[in-house]
Amino acid sequence: MELLANDINLNLDLDSLPRFIAVEGPIGVGKTTLAKRLAATFNYDTLLEEVEENPFLERFYRDRRSVALPTQLFFLFQRNKQIQALRQGDMFQPIQVADFLIDKDPLFASVTLDDDELRLYQTVYDQLTIDKPVPDLVIYLQAPTETLLKRVHKRGVSMEQSIDESYLAELNEAYTQFFHYYEEAPLLIVNTEEIDISNSAVDYRQLVEYLLTVKTGRHYYNPQLRF
Repeated sequence: MELLANDINLNLDLDSLPRFIAVEGPIGVGKTTLAKRLAATFNYDTLLEEVEENPFLERFYRDRRSVALPTQLFFLFQRNKQIQALRQGDMFQPIQVADFLIDKDPLFASVTLDDDELRLYQTVYDQLTIDKPVPDLVIYLQAPTETLLKRVHKRGVSMEQSIDESYLAELNEAYTQFFHYYEEAPLLIVNTEEIDISNSAVDYRQLVEYLLTVKTGRHYYNPQLRF
């Protein structure tokens, strides 16, 4: 089957495509953009974080300590609700691209909450029945903290402009630790510092061609800077 999307042509065997792809990474790395682009290429549905619905998020970016717990709990309930709605509707014979893993929710909690809040969060998390799907492929996008900060500023979302470098650095390190031990699904780790998968048809096509070769295990995609 030939797919034409996002300025690329690919001859694809439908039976070989991963049916559920999860794209992950810290703020500013481009996970939602890549998820939407892959969905267009493969003619998949998207399962996206609805960050704009969190009424605490803007205040969180201004003053993390003041609303860290409600911000985190809102996202936890929202993500769980999204997954359960798909399950209950029998829609998750998954042909989906998601821009989050429910597994990563405790990762954010460990960065943003103090010890007492984290214990309360963990109690709530443990009480939820999260019937999470296991992806056929997880794509973890990486970039240095300085690059993330530049991208956050460049995209110009007003409530994100108060995000500071120290928070991004903590988040970046937490993601590194999380995926160092991640083994639940095939994992593709992508260094995005020197590629533009949002705007470059060449960069995007090369990434898609590579990810289609990933069937098991852990893989690294670290293209060299092109001149």
